[in-house]
Amino acid sequence: MTELELGELDHLREIERLAHRVTVEASGEDWLSYQPDPADATPLQRSINALARAVRSYHFEGDGCVDEDRPLIPLVGAAVLKPGAVPPGMAEDYAEACALLGVEARPEGWALWSTWDDGGHRVTMVVTAVDTTYGLFRNWSRGRESDPVTPLPSQIGQVRKGWIGPLTFSPRGVERTGLGGQPLS
Repeated sequence: MTELELGELDHLREIERLAHRVTVEASGEDWLSYQPDPADATPLQRSINALARAVRSYHFEGDGCVDEDRPLIPLVGAAVLKPGAVPPGMAEDYAEACALLGVEARPEGWALWSTWDDGGHRVTMVVTAVDTTYGLFRNWSRGRESDPVTPLPSQIGQVRKGWIGPLTFSPRGVERTGLGGQPLS
């Protein structure tokens, strides 16, 4: 029987699927831990616990896990603006929000990434990486810190001073700001 040739990303997804299966089986033995390993854990249990913690993360394009030579960018939070879908609490509609941000309204929408510049000042990057942002949300909703790779210059529509909200906080954002998911003032 000839095996299918998998591309690199499909190969990694298959490994991830198998690793997840190992953690499911281990959880049935009542020793699997997502917390720090207990003192009496065997080397195999420690390895499977580490594997389980690693595969809890949802992988997506731009997550920095596969063949990415760009550094990760730490985010405090993010938001997605799309036609007919702006974050709750935003007074403007999509076209108005785009005009205020200084970018053209795109059918695909924009992602707002709240981060810091090199001087430590708050900035919001308006980027085309909407799908990457949805991947971030999926990880953050599980309490898993996840940062994207630094966008390419062609992916950046604008960089604005300050954090533009409302936004969904990353676990780091909740911890660093102490806002606990409360709206920015």
